Amino acid sequence: MSGEPIDPGVIELAGRVFDLARGGSTSELASYIDAGVPVNLTNDKGDTLLTLAAYHGHPETVGALLERGADHSRANDRGQTALAAAVFRQSADTVTRLLAAGADPDAGSPSARATATFFELPEMTGLLDAPR
Repeated sequence: MSGEPIDPGVIELAGRVFDLARGGSTSELASYIDAGVPVNLTNDKGDTLLTLAAYHGHPETVGALLERGADHSRANDRGQTALAAAVFRQSADTVTRLLAAGADPDAGSPSARATATFFELPEMTGLLDAPR
């Protein structure tokens, strides 16, 4: 790290972009990504925009991020993936979109499959086990 302070405007923009992912503001978030904000931007916990959108149950936002190259295999600092977050929140549409993009149900710690088992979520287990 350079020790240079981060421009407050950059911090404000990053905070806004993360809020857009959490809130499911798909078109506005997509505009920022299209204008050059990194699609795999992470916060101080290692959460990507994709993970936040998945956790907060926004399948359209997840789809837009995936279309723009979001890395569905990235895990946050606790080892959680976007797919595990979507399983935990029981968002079938989000899980389906992530699986269609190639997300691995066994990646991360705990993995999406382990999350579905631990929380006894048979619908999610069914989605994860379905042939692709």
